[in-house]
Amino acid sequence: MADEIRIMIVEDRDEVREGLCMLINGSAGYRCVAACGSAEEALEALKGELPEVILMDIHLPGMQGPDCVVRVKERFPGIQVMMLTVFEDSDEIFRSLEAGATGYLLKKTPPAKLLEAIRELVDGGSPMSSEIARKVVRVFNQSPKDKFAEADLSPRESEILSFLARGFLYKEIADALCINIETVRSHIHKIYRKLHIHTRSELLLRYFGR
Repeated sequence: MADEIRIMIVEDRDEVREGLCMLINGSAGYRCVAACGSAEEALEALKGELPEVILMDIHLPGMQGPDCVVRVKERFPGIQVMMLTVFEDSDEIFRSLEAGATGYLLKKTPPAKLLEAIRELVDGGSPMSSEIARKVVRVFNQSPKDKFAEADLSPRESEILSFLARGFLYKEIADALCINIETVRSHIHKIYRKLHIHTRSELLLRYFGR
């Protein structure tokens, strides 16, 4: 169907890959177009029906996940890649973001939140698990320079920026602040414009980076 989100899974563990495929195909509005056990298999599968989103493991046999992301983004820059992994290592996080990933979730993410994050990714967001966001914030807090001092953010924008940094999804921010999700989107658009960025991953790289 035209309104289904097309998803590719790249995961070497059979049970995890099959479980994700079942979740996606069993959820209205989502469809798994390919389930691959390696980066090489995924790149070959991209000769067929293209996904809108790729769920990518980091550690794969042969080519590693971030290296595959680079290859994917070179050929198909419009495909959004979300790292789905058990690893919370800061170096792996930034390596994946630098490669071009626009989301980073842990495999223990509940199914409903994973599906919501996929949709947010397609809608222009950059969802991240709260555990990942906390590590990024920790890196930021080690920097003595206030990189937002000259951004001239309003109090509400600063508040929303704090939620973004902690990995909250747009809907979660709206619920926490008791405002409409479209109002959240509007504030985030203004934040990105003032910071001269376009995505949350760019925010993390430019302002929370090493």
